[in-house]
Amino acid sequence: MKLVAIKEITGKIILETGLHIGAGDIEMHIGGTDNPVVKHPFTHEPYIPGSSLKGKVRSLLELKSGLIRKNEDPRKPLSAKILIKEHLSPEEKQSAEKIIKLFGASADTKTKEDLNLGPTRVSFSDCFLTEKCREKAQKGEIVLTEVKAENSINRITGTAENPRFTERVPAGVEFCFSITLKEFEGDEGLEELLLEGLKLLEYDALGGSGSRGYGRIKFEFDDNELKEKFKKIKAFN
Repeated sequence: MKLVAIKEITGKIILETGLHIGAGDIEMHIGGTDNPVVKHPFTHEPYIPGSSLKGKVRSLLELKSGLIRKNEDPRKPLSAKILIKEHLSPEEKQSAEKIIKLFGASADTKTKEDLNLGPTRVSFSDCFLTEKCREKAQKGEIVLTEVKAENSINRITGTAENPRFTERVPAGVEFCFSITLKEFEGDEGLEELLLEGLKLLEYDALGGSGSRGYGRIKFEFDDNELKEKFKKIKAFN
């Protein structure tokens, strides 16, 4: 395999609604929240882990492909074994190969070698605050986190029960994103597939509580050509 290019795709992620990506804390502090967002250990600023972006984009592309039901374990990302163990149509095989080439299938190293799939093509960096948002926060013009109280409703009495305090990053906060894409000889359509996945994410939600309106985001690309290309993408015909 010959590496012919490495592209960097950069821009901003703009929050259109509050975002909650959990920190995984298991200790609840008196007077604090029981569901904090992930923060940088040194700056204590919220950020978006690259793994969260990658995982959600991959999940949405796999859902759209319809291949999850044919995967060895539907609860896990597509395995490279799907290409040799399952009966796929030519279109399904092509779709599976593109997804696995783009996002990887590290657990199936031998299968990947046998099929000559090569290394994972895409890499998602952690997304940190834009300098503009950081400056506004330092001046006290915006806040970087808010605490939202949520309750369940007793259907008989109509009263709120079991309050839960969730921390989230408020709408309007912006993060820088950087995605690198390796291109090898013979690769076709992987950049288009990646952009389609990002478009699906705009339609859906990032992080937790998406069904309650959290996690709606918008991508803004630095490259004008990519910006126009992204605008024209219709994830569903």
